[in-house]
Amino acid sequence: MQLLERDSQLEQLRAAITRLTAERQGSGFAISGDSGAGKTTLVDAACARVDGARILRVKCDPLDTPRPLGPFKDLAAVVGLDLGNTEMLLSEVCEKVYAAMLAEPSVVVVEDLHWVDAASVGVLRFLARRIEAMPLVLLMTLRDVEIGAGHPARPLLGDVAVLDGLATIPLPLLSVDAVAQLLGGTGLNPAEVHSVTGGNPFFVTEVAKEPDLPIPGSVRDAVLAHTTKVSAADLEVLQLMATAPDRLGDRVLPTLGIDLPTLRRLTETTLIDRRREGIVFRHELARRAIESTIPPGGASRLHARLLEALERLDYCDPAVLTHHAVASGDRSRATLYAKAAAAEAIRSGAHSEAVAFYEIALEHLGAGAPMERADLLLALAFQQYMVSRLREAIESVRQTFPIWQDAGDVDGLAKAHAAVAVYEYYNAQRGRAEAHLDRAAAIAGDIGADVTYCQARTTRAYLAYMRSDAELARDCLDQARNVQHTRPQEFLRLRNRVVADANNLVCGDDDARARLFDHMEAARVLGFDELASTVYSNIVNLDVEHGRYRAAERVLEESLPFTVERDIPICRHWQTAVRSRLQFVKGHWSAALEDAAAVLDADGMPIATLWPHVVKTLVPLRRGEEARLAELDDAWDLAGRLDEPLRRLAVLAALAEVAWMTDRVDERVSEIAVAELPRLASAPGAGWAAGNLAVWLRRVELAVPDVAVAEPYRLSLGGHFAEAASWWHLAGDPFSEAMCWTDSPATDDRVRGVALLDRLGAVGTADRLRVALRQGGLTVLPQRPRGTTRANPGGLTNRQLDVARLIARGLSNNEIAARLYISPKTADHHVSAILMKLGLASRRAIVAQADDLGL
Repeated sequence: MQLLERDSQLEQLRAAITRLTAERQGSGFAISGDSGAGKTTLVDAACARVDGARILRVKCDPLDTPRPLGPFKDLAAVVGLDLGNTEMLLSEVCEKVYAAMLAEPSVVVVEDLHWVDAASVGVLRFLARRIEAMPLVLLMTLRDVEIGAGHPARPLLGDVAVLDGLATIPLPLLSVDAVAQLLGGTGLNPAEVHSVTGGNPFFVTEVAKEPDLPIPGSVRDAVLAHTTKVSAADLEVLQLMATAPDRLGDRVLPTLGIDLPTLRRLTETTLIDRRREGIVFRHELARRAIESTIPPGGASRLHARLLEALERLDYCDPAVLTHHAVASGDRSRATLYAKAAAAEAIRSGAHSEAVAFYEIALEHLGAGAPMERADLLLALAFQQYMVSRLREAIESVRQTFPIWQDAGDVDGLAKAHAAVAVYEYYNAQRGRAEAHLDRAAAIAGDIGADVTYCQARTTRAYLAYMRSDAELARDCLDQARNVQHTRPQEFLRLRNRVVADANNLVCGDDDARARLFDHMEAARVLGFDELASTVYSNIVNLDVEHGRYRAAERVLEESLPFTVERDIPICRHWQTAVRSRLQFVKGHWSAALEDAAAVLDADGMPIATLWPHVVKTLVPLRRGEEARLAELDDAWDLAGRLDEPLRRLAVLAALAEVAWMTDRVDERVSEIAVAELPRLASAPGAGWAAGNLAVWLRRVELAVPDVAVAEPYRLSLGGHFAEAASWWHLAGDPFSEAMCWTDSPATDDRVRGVALLDRLGAVGTADRLRVALRQGGLTVLPQRPRGTTRANPGGLTNRQLDVARLIARGLSNNEIAARLYISPKTADHHVSAILMKLGLASRRAIVAQADDLGL
């Protein structure tokens, strides 16, 4: 095995061996840890390359009746020690061993002390009490869990605890980081492997060798070796325990007839332990190994026995009850408990688990309950949507349509149309979504189903707001405000306010932003996770859209952890896409590409992929690298399907930048962009996106219609280039700042812009401008940089940016580690990498230049 996370222990042993060879000073160590913890590996490393001392290694044997003085008889054979052929007093043995150890410096390794005989313990205690006066380093390895109160080695360990020159070295289980190193190249999840192995180095190593097996044969054999002396009755109890993956609670033990003597016998196997008021296996792989011994057909009976015992105790964990009901083959109980477990998972913010439990409930639901099936499918669809499984959510709802129709449940049919509309929209099918919503509202309106009607109209308002159709959004919201104030309607009323204030914010009502935060807090308090996260998503999206970059960064620092904490991948997918755009704007290009790739590689909402496509095109183009221009074709297709002004303007601006960089004519720029700009710019909140398109149209020397644009673009289009550049500098958009200087007719300004682009890493854009400047007759230009000429965060990853921001706030490595849930050592590695990438000498330099670095 590799020796990981054992540096301090190894240093302790090597220091002792150095004192032995240099000063003839003795010492002793009891090296304790679980089977497989790496005790022998540690001793091997300590004894490697020892000069000036002999290495003597012996072992205790796992015999039913240990050999008296077994390890010392083996030692005698090695060193030529005569222990005699007849019975010898123990005191004489001690004297002879002591004399042999005095003869020359020695490192004596006694392995597996948990199997030691009483006579050998006597000799070891004799040596231990004289250890400092001997040229001896005594290394004893043991499994501490196998040494009970009456074990022969107990007095010796007491000596180790109190005598000078002796110490115990416990070997802790590995951390997740160490497990990740052992698993390198296997593709296994380190956290999951750590969970099932408990961080045991041997188990982890064996799993890494056989990653495709549920349990490696070597691990199974090692575990089952502990059961060779277990009776058939006790083995059945172990098997019963193995059917409980979490724990076997103390309360259920008497109900199952498991008494104290049985527990004592099973504890001697060292396979089980007591934690959290219950009996558990010391390692998940040990549980699996015992579970593998259950004969065919026996598992269901064991699970049924456990299920009945738990029910008699009024056990209230539905997830555990579901597990046993499914395993016992009890379909009705499986459905009952799975529904309860799903509801509990939702309350806990565990939406992935909720999906799994609803699927179990549906799988075991009988054919004679069609309405219950329809309700379950709708509940499942929402949870599938929450965990970013949109296509499955759509299919789940579609399965309910014939059920509602056959049952004549018109309100259920309307609810299904309203629900699937949300999933279709996020799946980039606006037309289908709007049709479903109109159908839902029509059905609900005809039968007076107010709740369903309001749900449909509020969602229709949200789609109108996303399309920048403020009038339609207001009309739909007004139609939806006639519901009563009960718990289900409370959600609708709050959602109505959220859509209203998002619509107000995009229309220029700055106070609406604060109201949206109030709505978000209310949603969090009431447990409306998806609504709270949706508020975050809309705020941060509009913050980036309208140039509030620092505010957007602060929102994302809060909102992304919320999507993780409450298990909402669909919102994490969207917010990661927004962060990709934000990092792109701020010149953090490696981080932007990292986020863009994460969004595009994930199976999430297609509407989130527009900006990642743009980022993956424009970052390489600006850097002077090969760009995959087909990415923009995907973004253009998506913008067409969504038909939303802000998205269409963004893609047209990106196409214009590509046309400017490549000198290629693109009809989408020369004809569509020029023709559509006035209409698109008239949409509420479109002044920023329209301004970006307008300046790029001017750069490609096309006529720019007179449209209302945001302040920095108005300055630039009006010829106030220095003021525009200053605006972008303060806002934190270094690329736009540089481009404003290059737009100026003044030569010095243009040269300054090229230098800024070089420093930003936009050498592709800078080279394009160098050509234009030379063609204009300018001969003295900034040299194309060979590397970074100043601190530039463009090459930092997202994690490195997180660390860099905390450095800029003055946090220490330990504080950074605590904030980001990483080890101080990992934090230190990140700090070193950041300093190297930024070309800075110290943390103080990061603090001093934090503003210029966009940190």
